[in-house]
Amino acid sequence: MKTVQMTLDEAIVSHVDRLRKKLSLSRSALTRDALREYLARHTISELEQRHREGYSRQPASAEELGGWETEQVWGDE
Repeated sequence: MKTVQMTLDEAIVSHVDRLRKKLSLSRSALTRDALREYLARHTISELEQRHREGYSRQPASAEELGGWETEQVWGDE
């Protein structure tokens, strides 16, 4: 692991300290968990954006999607 120095607003530090005590974590552990979660969300967001851009450039044809209409029926009709 690498040590990283950060500058944070007092309000953030206070909130982090309250939460880390509640969760029985160190500041470092809470920060690592938060950064991992953020990075995962960011990666998913980027992939979703690439997916949208791909379908914008090359939309799915009716033939590609045909035959799936019956799969959309939930049976509550």
